[in-house]
Amino acid sequence: MLQDTRLAIIVNPELLPGQLANTIAAISIGIGSAMPGLGNQRLTDSRQNTIDISSNRPIPILQADGPAIRALLLKALPKEEGRVVVPFPAFARSLHSYADYETQFPQRDLSQETIDGIGLAGAAQWVKSLTGSLKLLR
Repeated sequence: MLQDTRLAIIVNPELLPGQLANTIAAISIGIGSAMPGLGNQRLTDSRQNTIDISSNRPIPILQADGPAIRALLLKALPKEEGRVVVPFPAFARSLHSYADYETQFPQRDLSQETIDGIGLAGAAQWVKSLTGSLKLLR
């Protein structure tokens, strides 16, 4: 299954640079946790320096505005086996602990929230069908 896996992270280009970086980083951790085979590997160079790899496939960072990201999330749900969907709702930014996020999340409706970014991983055809018309973040 991993061979056909495609990744994409979609973010709102209107975010401030620090928020953009944080959103992409948090989504990346979520994807990597859900699919450890994407990066759970080490490589050793000619001087015997061993590193943990970042990713074994490209991760395009695409752009869309808030309403388009929310619509994309709703198309990607309900989550099916072999598909990873990692949204970054804007309300998470105002919370300072994961425990607070975990407590508040069940009372939220993602279809009504501003979504700053979303990460997708799954079959190439599925990811392409959701992201094919989006532009790279520049």
